[in-house]
Amino acid sequence: MHDDFHRIKRLPPYVFEQVNKLKAGARARGDDIIDFGMGNPDMPTPQHIVDKLVETVRNPRTNRYSASKGIGGLRRAQAAYYDRRFGVKLNPETQVVATLGSKEGFANVAQAITAPGDVILVPNPTIPIHEFGFIMSGGVIRHLPASTDSQFMVSLDKAVRHSVPKPSVLVLNYPANPTAVVASRDFYREVVAFAKRNDLIVLSDLAYAEIYFEGEPPPSILEIPGAMDIAVEFTSLSKTYSMPGWRMGFAVGNERLIQALTRVKSYLDYGAFTPIQVAATAALNGPQDCIDEIRGVYRRRRDCMVDALSRAGWPIPSPPATMFAWAPIPDMFAHLGSLEFSKLLLERAGVAVSPGVGFGEYGEGHVRIALVENEQRIRQAARNIRKFLSDSANALHNVIPIASKANRTF
Repeated sequence: MHDDFHRIKRLPPYVFEQVNKLKAGARARGDDIIDFGMGNPDMPTPQHIVDKLVETVRNPRTNRYSASKGIGGLRRAQAAYYDRRFGVKLNPETQVVATLGSKEGFANVAQAITAPGDVILVPNPTIPIHEFGFIMSGGVIRHLPASTDSQFMVSLDKAVRHSVPKPSVLVLNYPANPTAVVASRDFYREVVAFAKRNDLIVLSDLAYAEIYFEGEPPPSILEIPGAMDIAVEFTSLSKTYSMPGWRMGFAVGNERLIQALTRVKSYLDYGAFTPIQVAATAALNGPQDCIDEIRGVYRRRRDCMVDALSRAGWPIPSPPATMFAWAPIPDMFAHLGSLEFSKLLLERAGVAVSPGVGFGEYGEGHVRIALVENEQRIRQAARNIRKFLSDSANALHNVIPIASKANRTF
């Protein structure tokens, strides 16, 4: 039997797997690895959400198949969230669908709207699903800078004018993973106007809507007049309520696109386990002070990380949002590239990070550091990194005179 299946052939080797294997090997040897690699929230889910899950799961009727598009109460709760948070009115029957996390939503909407050869505009660097969901559906990817400055609109205009066939979909992700860039309403206004002129569907990933540290809360593209005509937005409870393993997210927006996603999902799944949907409803409708507490933990970790690494000799930018720092590789290791630097950091300092190249070619030269360890562990990681940088600088210093001697003419 051939193992070169068409869709599998279109997927490149998974860059993160190389670091994951080294990490697993180190742990098998008993090494203490401080893991900033995967964006896997470590805080407990708020107790009132857990209590609602336990209460609901005791009812044997909830063990039956659920609703693929989400139970009515959950869709109404998501519509209410959009109303109070963004001032956006949604019809829970036609403009909201529950997904098994935002990742599944992206993959299935790609299947719903992509024809073989369709050109999809995707930011770079970005998380793999934004690109590979469409690649697996037969799409062709054209990259745009993962920014919100004037260069983005210049690149967007150029991509539309010079792509054959004309692009059909534009993917956005703000606050951005991995770069932590945040978009403004003015940026969204430009994008919506451009998309309507050029008949583009816009898919917005707003998974980090509630994890922000500076300025006003990140906006939704659906706040912009006319956006509902062309856009669908994806959100997730994973980071907002520290519910990553519960796999609960949403797609909301344009009715035609939501209908297409709902139809595809109806053939593939029966929705999340009903008690999880009921607990997610309690999360959205219940007390929201837990969001402030979770955000506060990430803010303290961010400040600790930026300060500790700066003292260690590795200054990094302070992210204004998300649970990630996007860190340039120290100059002395720039020649290695992000993958080899990540391996070296794991082997020599016992610290795991994600190589920037895993988020796209324009992620090269950076690593992503997830704020998923407590402050004590962050400081320990900084001490390990400080020693690693010091030892590496000394080793480099000792190598240079030897090389110089070898080049002398006697």
